[in-house]
Amino acid sequence: MAQTAAPKFTLTPELRRTSTVVVLGSIMSILDTTIVAVALATLARDFHTSVTTIQWVATGYLLALAMVTPVSGWAVDRYGAKRVWMLSTFLFILGSSLCGLAWSANSLIAFRVLQGIGGGMLLPVGQSILARAAGPQRMGRVMSIIGVPMVMGPVLGPVLGGLIVSNTSWRWIFFVNVPIGIVALILSRRWLPADSQDELVPSAFDRLGFCLLGPGLAALLYALSEVGTEGSFTSAPVLISFLLGIGLLVGFVLHALHIKNPLVELHPFKNRNFTIANICIFVIGATLFGSMFLLPIYYQVARGQEAWQAGLLMAPQGLGAAAIMRWAGSVTDRVGPRRVVPFGILLMAAATVPFCFVTTSTSEAWLAVALFVRGIGLGLSMMPVTAAAYYDLNHAEIPKASTVMNIVRLTGGSVATAGFAVVLERQIVSNLTAAGVHAGGGSAGIIGATGKLPPPVADPVAAAFSHTFWWSVFAILIAFVPTLFLPNRAANPSVTVSPGAGDDGTESDAQVAPVALD
Repeated sequence: MAQTAAPKFTLTPELRRTSTVVVLGSIMSILDTTIVAVALATLARDFHTSVTTIQWVATGYLLALAMVTPVSGWAVDRYGAKRVWMLSTFLFILGSSLCGLAWSANSLIAFRVLQGIGGGMLLPVGQSILARAAGPQRMGRVMSIIGVPMVMGPVLGPVLGGLIVSNTSWRWIFFVNVPIGIVALILSRRWLPADSQDELVPSAFDRLGFCLLGPGLAALLYALSEVGTEGSFTSAPVLISFLLGIGLLVGFVLHALHIKNPLVELHPFKNRNFTIANICIFVIGATLFGSMFLLPIYYQVARGQEAWQAGLLMAPQGLGAAAIMRWAGSVTDRVGPRRVVPFGILLMAAATVPFCFVTTSTSEAWLAVALFVRGIGLGLSMMPVTAAAYYDLNHAEIPKASTVMNIVRLTGGSVATAGFAVVLERQIVSNLTAAGVHAGGGSAGIIGATGKLPPPVADPVAAAFSHTFWWSVFAILIAFVPTLFLPNRAANPSVTVSPGAGDDGTESDAQVAPVALD
């Protein structure tokens, strides 16, 4: 019997408009995780406070993200995705405006926490909105859309922050979000699909779960972020926060397994595809954010570049990912992630190897080519894996599944950053000692130095970076094994999707003949 040709699935105008709104909100949240970093010294000077205190401008935002992200799944089920999205966008705009008007370091830190409360929900809620609107057979293409700000945000942050600080007041680092946020808020009111009463699940808020999971994540991420400052996993602040975080998270897991509606559902992990995809998300998140930690410091410390210049030198990675993501998503929708993601992982690993041999004079053009190729590998890996996590989930499971994936990604990035920081710190000390060089302030003094280092110091420091990049290669290769167990098929077309999400604007994917599978 002749096999019916598989229908061609496209993105409808409605889905494109929804994607535009989600991308606008997501890029604001992601940009603000890195844009402030280059302004910390300026902020410390203007507010007449120490760098240790002003560091909480960045740390407070990160901890607010960790606290509020677990709530997003419950909030979407309880109040609807559109309402939660608009409230989060409003809080982010309000927090950004107040940050720009801050009159002291303490007020700025408080307003950054408010900004983080809004920003922490934007990405998981945005993913839920897109996943529900797209349906399973277009998941790869739609997830590739939101992947662009995830890759470009950390790259553009230092560039924009550096340009703003160099040419105008630091307050514009925060004010720049306001017009973008207002546009996103107006468009979300007009373009986001209305919340259906049938989708709302009026479950009680899991207070005990929140008291365990939110502070547990915050304590864990705080410990990991402090590793870079302390230079050791065994210092008292790191160890206490780490153990407290792990204890609270274990308590949440035991609690969540024994109640009906926990703050974050763990039962999706019974699904093989979801579990494997989250393992990949953890490792890929680790390689992405770990490299985002190493690369700018290499350019700034070993080569003496300004922060905004380092950001521009990292741009080829984002451009490579953006160039391939749409195609990778389309192919994933047709043939399944197992035929796409492993190649991306190997390409990422191969393109990272040149950084394992960097010196203070390695060609910037050669590194840019390597970063572009690395970005292509990232584009072939990151969002197809995210799409795979949604493969066998039903419509009601998507919000809390999105919450889980964002927690996993955030934790993976924090673990890698902490690990790479310790490796780098110890290598710098070891290499400087072997070279007979004494640097005041140790490795922290070297990393915090401004301007070009003298060759007797710069060469051992560059060698420390080259050693640390090998750890990045090994981390990427770890992700290769679970990718071999990802689905080797297109998404299940029988999963229910939102009404009106069909490709012709009149019917849903569930009403179309299934795509022929291998």
